[in-house]
Amino acid sequence: MHISMNALDAITVQRYAQLMHLSSPALPVGGFSYSQGFESAVELGIVFDEDTARRWIENTLHAVMAPCDATIWLLVYRAWCDQDTDTVCRWNRWYYASRETAEARAETTQMAVSLINLAQELRWGADALRSHLGALCPPCFPAAHAFCVQALALPSDAGITAFLYTWLENQIMAAIKTVPLGQTAGQRVLSALVPQLDHAVLAAQKAASCSPPIIMTLAPQYSIVAARHESQFSRLFRS
Repeated sequence: MHISMNALDAITVQRYAQLMHLSSPALPVGGFSYSQGFESAVELGIVFDEDTARRWIENTLHAVMAPCDATIWLLVYRAWCDQDTDTVCRWNRWYYASRETAEARAETTQMAVSLINLAQELRWGADALRSHLGALCPPCFPAAHAFCVQALALPSDAGITAFLYTWLENQIMAAIKTVPLGQTAGQRVLSALVPQLDHAVLAAQKAASCSPPIIMTLAPQYSIVAARHESQFSRLFRS
């Protein structure tokens, strides 16, 4: 995982381990079940080798994840820290409304419910805030993930990097399975894209600090490709 030195300086060994726990592929939230349109891009011939896989993931990181998902994550994280549950609910509903396909809506709610159940079981965070988390309707994954980072007293830059890295690693696994790529090729793509996380985090921080926040969701090709997955005949992933 790639996080800034300032974030590392603020994290104890125990909290760093908690960050790794929250970012682990073993975390039972089901992220490995989804490709977020990547499988459809392969089916349509847009992605067909290592280079096109890297470019697709890189473009999605900067055109979709940073200006929307990561920006929303930061806004919700700050609201959780301020115990501003009205703002949490507002951005959570906004994020759900921005999901353009039925699969995307099902994905974010399923992963959120799984993470919320885990947070409830492990009693992460204050009881009152955890109660508000459980009452989100419909719950979305960025809100649930930001809650857990806040509940574990982790800094926002470390948490948002973990959020993006988990997405990136899932995309690499989707590429390995669907292109298909070899494991070494997948690691080359991951190594090439990890440095891009710095740029994505900075872009999200800048967007979230504006008043009003600058959130962009215009990614026509990505949206059309993701929608096409819903009628794809043969598939490995749920989105």
